[in-house]
Amino acid sequence: MKRQRFVPLLLLLPFLLLLAVFLLGLCSGLVQSFGIVPSLGLTEPTLRYYQELFCSDELWRSLGYSLYLSVVSSVLAVIGGVLLCSALVLSGKAKGHKKMVGMLQLPIMLPHVVVALFAMNLLSQSGLLARLLYALGMISGQESFPDLLFDQAGVGIILSYLWKEIPFVAFFVMTLMAAINENLGEAARNLGASPIQAFFRVTLPLCMPAIKNAFLIVLAFSFGAYELPFLLGPTTPKALPVAAYLEYISPDLKNRPRAMAMNSIVLFISLGMAWLYYCLFQQKMIRLQGGKSDEE
Repeated sequence: MKRQRFVPLLLLLPFLLLLAVFLLGLCSGLVQSFGIVPSLGLTEPTLRYYQELFCSDELWRSLGYSLYLSVVSSVLAVIGGVLLCSALVLSGKAKGHKKMVGMLQLPIMLPHVVVALFAMNLLSQSGLLARLLYALGMISGQESFPDLLFDQAGVGIILSYLWKEIPFVAFFVMTLMAAINENLGEAARNLGASPIQAFFRVTLPLCMPAIKNAFLIVLAFSFGAYELPFLLGPTTPKALPVAAYLEYISPDLKNRPRAMAMNSIVLFISLGMAWLYYCLFQQKMIRLQGGKSDEE
């Protein structure tokens, strides 16, 4: 019996070790952001790096560009994911369709580096799409194809995010939407509502908590990611995670506190998004507990 008590702790040990490493790195980065790097001879805490960042136009341009990429891609991903999920649910293909679920999981599992490679081969002026349009006579030359990569509008970055995030939103919402549509949606149809009316007045409103959660997840993820903005983004402005990475790998090691200050700003904004997700989750749990108590 005593040995069995330690089994859960042993199973949690790998997770606890990874968590300890993560927290150690996080604390080290926060300490360095205040100018404490003993290996570089910096031992006095200071807010100078934060003050320099908040007074520089570079930070606000990078922050604005990161928010633009994350908000636009997340809003479009939620719209596209909900439409895709709705089509699957209304067509009856969402339940028990392993192939369909596998197709949705494939883009989610691919790393961003692979997605960036696909985008370069497909969306560049020498890519497959430009060659196809030229072969069909729709453009006069490959140089006439719009420049979708490395532009300040971030079209290539947003499209790459959508390729991964739309299936994620659909996969995230599908189980709940299919269950609601099968139970309450069927009850609404039995009371005289059309399938479309039952979906938009019953199924979709009840799925809004899950849709909001999916939005916050993809928003936080796309805001803190640096691979796609680094590989497909413009020279200026840089996304904030990219600017922090470039500061970190600078030959001048005294730029490390500045890079850590940028990372801390990304961290605090991401924690704010995580806090919103937690609040929404708590509200959902309170509503579920209230519904159970009413039934009792």
